[in-house]
Amino acid sequence: MKQGRYTIIENSPLAQELWRLRLAGDTGAFTAPGQFLDIRLDGFFLRRPISVCDWDGEAVTVIYKVLGEGTRALTAYEPGKWLDVLTGLGNGYDTAESGNRPLVVGGGVGIPPLYRLTKQLIAKGKRPAVILGFNRAEEMFMSDEFRALGADVIVTTADGSCGIPGFVTDGVPAVGAYSYVFACGPTAMLRALDAVIESPAQYSFEERMGCGFGACMGCTCQTKNGHKRVCKDGPVFRREEIVW
Repeated sequence: MKQGRYTIIENSPLAQELWRLRLAGDTGAFTAPGQFLDIRLDGFFLRRPISVCDWDGEAVTVIYKVLGEGTRALTAYEPGKWLDVLTGLGNGYDTAESGNRPLVVGGGVGIPPLYRLTKQLIAKGKRPAVILGFNRAEEMFMSDEFRALGADVIVTTADGSCGIPGFVTDGVPAVGAYSYVFACGPTAMLRALDAVIESPAQYSFEERMGCGFGACMGCTCQTKNGHKRVCKDGPVFRREEIVW
């Protein structure tokens, strides 16, 4: 974990209630896809944890959804403003176990951290299939970016307005054979996915956090290996340790 001063270079709307935020600064603390950062906002006591979409040597990109007063306030921040940010938080995905045909599954704001994961899988010569789940076509984002990486992309929408009608689980049969599963999204989605897949998997969980680095114990969850903190021991957990 590192604390640093980051300058906004982009803060723009991406889709319905979704914004892309790019911050210039030290990205050396990020070591794996699936990690997150924690932003201090003016006038708010708790920081806002946001999963990392991508990073390079000079900047980090996150995509956030407007869910409350804090993220609503963040939309008003303009390029040039600096932010106090904790980076390199959490444990990310381990791509070493992917096999040659990994399945990457994301729903809603669980999609952004899977972009960096997919990029790394392709860089290692893997052939990932990606399922992206949305409620409706108006909420879709990043499907073109995943295709541009070279991934096979399947879109599902709950209302049937685009792609395969239904949920991400309805997209799994269209993939065919797969070697491993990486997923991120709401707990209900992960639970439903776990009931239909037939391979080892890693799941990234969404959880309300206080500190973001394991001090407050506010995001503790029960696993088969005892109590663990989503922010510190996760947010990525292996399928075999999860208690549903």
